[in-house]
Amino acid sequence: MLTNRPENNEEFCKSSIDRMLKNSQTKVIFPIITLALLEEYRATGKKFFSDREIRKAYEHTVQLLKDFLKHDVHIGGKYYDAYPSRNLPRYSVVKSVGHLQYELLPPYTDYAASLCRWIPDRIREHIASRLGIIPFLVDPKGRATLAANRKEFLALIKEHINKTPANFEIFSFAVIKVHLEKFACKIYRDTRTASHDRGVDLATNFGVVYQIKKLKILTESAAKSVYSELKMNFDNERLQNGNVILIIDDISKAVKQYLISMKVQSISKDDVLRLAAQFEDMEDRQKVLRIVYEEFRREYSSRIR
Repeated sequence: MLTNRPENNEEFCKSSIDRMLKNSQTKVIFPIITLALLEEYRATGKKFFSDREIRKAYEHTVQLLKDFLKHDVHIGGKYYDAYPSRNLPRYSVVKSVGHLQYELLPPYTDYAASLCRWIPDRIREHIASRLGIIPFLVDPKGRATLAANRKEFLALIKEHINKTPANFEIFSFAVIKVHLEKFACKIYRDTRTASHDRGVDLATNFGVVYQIKKLKILTESAAKSVYSELKMNFDNERLQNGNVILIIDDISKAVKQYLISMKVQSISKDDVLRLAAQFEDMEDRQKVLRIVYEEFRREYSSRIR
């Protein structure tokens, strides 16, 4: 029967929503729009929506999810009219039936009730897998508890730093920033983790710049490729003065020496973890966690108030 075909059952809907989540960057948007339309359909039977109605339903659902999740991190991205016209049709959620007019499609409508129960929990699970404890670092008391024990603090850093490229960049930045402040040095992060990996990621008040790459550089050919990219991104004088430092996931000793011969220093993930282990003052560990939260919130928090 037609209803037994994979594209016409509940698993098709769930797998499509899982793909939306996998493709999300700093915000979960399409699963929330889908949830908003399904909730409206379940309540009223409405299947046809204008772009304005979709936007309104989406923004309302973001507010409901804030209450459900107890935070606003990784949800609430800005709405664009391209979402129902170009993006959601790729997942067979809606189809265009006129200018800025859309129809909510089966099998989503067929399984609206169960999907409305499933989607919020699936979003929470996804955010937890991607960001872990980060959304809950908003609480200063919680940060203090996590920072109280040095071993537990270090275990948290180890657990989270490798989750995503964004985690690697932000955790590395937070640890290095707190370390450098002990020497009256300042470091700034003005980029976004979802931006293209070119140019300065971190700048300082002492002339050095950092570029972060979640890569393993284990061969000389890989190092040459990275150095060629650095030459495109930075002027020769800055490179020759040794004012460019790589923050890298992993690097072999031989390759590290090769880059040093090219006047490029490198800091590996293990180096970052060693720095984190040296924070004896609870205040320093709390500061690392505060910076991590602030940086994630700068990129990931809801734009819908």
